[in-house]
This record gives sequence, structure tokens and C-alpha cells, in this order.
Amino acid sequence: MLNEKLKHHHIILASGSPRRQEFFKNLGLDFEIRLKPIKEEYPPRLTHFEISNYLAQLKAIPFKDELNTNDILITSDTIVWHNNQALGKPTDATEAFNIIKSLSNTTHEVITSICFTTTSYEKTLHAITKVTFKLLTDDEILYYINTYNPLDKAGAYGIQEWIGQIGVTKLEGSYFNVMGLPTHLVYKTLNAIADVY
Repeated sequence: MLNEKLKHHHIILASGSPRRQEFFKNLGLDFEIRLKPIKEEYPPRLTHFEISNYLAQLKAIPFKDELNTNDILITSDTIVWHNNQALGKPTDATEAFNIIKSLSNTTHEVITSICFTTTSYEKTLHAITKVTFKLLTDDEILYYINTYNPLDKAGAYGIQEWIGQIGVTKLEGSYFNVMGLPTHLVYKTLNAIADVY
């Protein structure tokens, strides 16, 4: 449906995330994956969705000079916001344990920003989902870390995995946003772009 509206456009997804790629397939979109390495650093003055917005826009910069007029570049970034700080991907199992331990028995926010870039247009949107975990035992956290791969996920967990199934007691907002992409915003924005361009 949306793919038909976008038949004169070329969608470029600048993400190595298999989850995001799967979402685009599920939306019925034809797209190309194009990756460029980037150092994900942001000014310390930024907080909350300013961080993910900045990083999503930063990821678009290396592509700008090579975009064609019918290209739509999509870049995104997800952070977990907890106790007034951004939690990114853990560097090792110990950090993963400490991050999940800090999320236990509390509510945190998952923020994903998406940047849509064309040769004449750039728009950045974000979605926020509140996630509440039950009180997790050390054994549960260790089991998850040893059985799954928390190192490639912001906040050290995947809600679609075991820890989400046994640990999440409340969710306010988009479930898919917590997985890494607010698909409703992608669908809405691409529809709007197709109507205008």
C-alpha cells in the first residue's frame, strides 16, 4: 500500500539493526541498506530526546552529499532514559548486569528518534515509551545476560526477549518503539512525504 505511493522514491535505511530492517520489511517497503561508520558522541549539555534527535541527525550527515532527488534517507537512534541519564549499549556483561539491576523495580523511558532526510527536506521525530520492570532477582538478570546478547541493545535488554516476557509489568506507549523503531511514525511520515514530493 505505502510502497505503491513511494514507487518513485528510493528509501535508504542507514541501520545495521536486524530488528529495524525487519520492521521495514513488515511495513511492505522496498529499501536499500546503506551503512557508514560514525562515532556516536553528543554534547554533554543535551538531555532526554535531544540526545537521540542529535544522534539520528548526526548519522545522516555522511550521506547528504550523495543523495539523489528521489532518495529518502532514514536514520535513527534509541536511548534508555533513567535517573536523568542516558543509558546506551553496555560494553561488557558486568555493565549489562548493573544497567538491568538499576532498571529493576522501577520505570524508565525508551526514546527513539528518527531522522528523514532528502535533498530538500529534513525532519526528525521521536517517540517515548514508559517501561516498568518488576523486581528482578540477580539470578534472573544473570540468566538473561548469559543466554541472550544484551550488548547490542540500549539499556542492555530486548523487550521481545525472555527478560521482557517475565519482567515487564507495565507499558505506556509504543511497544515497537522499545524494540527500536516507532513504526507508526515511520508509516505516517513516509505517507506525508509521498503526498508532498
